[in-house]
Amino acid sequence: MKGLHKIISSIFHPLFIPIIGCICYFKITPQYYTQNHFFGNTLPILILTVIVPIVCYIILRSVGLITSYSLPTIKERKYPLYISLALLLLVVYKVIPNNYSSELFFYFLGLVAAIFCSLLLLLIRFKSSLHATGMGSLLMFLISLSVHFEINIIYAIAITVFCTGLVSTSKLYLKTNTTLEIIVGFLIGISSQLLTIKYWL
Repeated sequence: MKGLHKIISSIFHPLFIPIIGCICYFKITPQYYTQNHFFGNTLPILILTVIVPIVCYIILRSVGLITSYSLPTIKERKYPLYISLALLLLVVYKVIPNNYSSELFFYFLGLVAAIFCSLLLLLIRFKSSLHATGMGSLLMFLISLSVHFEINIIYAIAITVFCTGLVSTSKLYLKTNTTLEIIVGFLIGISSQLLTIKYWL
């Protein structure tokens, strides 16, 4: 059972949320886009938000700055968050210009705000759940896309809600987060996306 919960936590790791949101956008949007447009966005995002952080994690672990991918301590959590914040800002300002794809631009801007809030909470010694933050961000983005494009994607939203429950249950079972940490993390994810809605919805 413990192995299953570890697999669930790994599949829905926060590292994958940016690229999942990006792919969902291109699958949902009724707007025309070329194959070059699709790969021109997804490949750099995949490299910057998944591959580069994994390499950085390996380096951080090899030098002893972190001991586990779950980042159990507040001190360990700071380094990956700093790296993620820098890489997301790079995506916002270099990969997705504001006049290129506004929906993606503000989605990633919301992710930046979520990471920043998580860092601020670390200053007061509170460790919010990054898994819950990621799932909350993705859920709110899907709901916003549904409203924005007036498309019924209730199944995708329902699956995301179900997966959010699975991830939360797994984090509680593995005792890597408390109920409060999960709730706060989820609210950060939802709120960070809500703050950007008025600029593109």
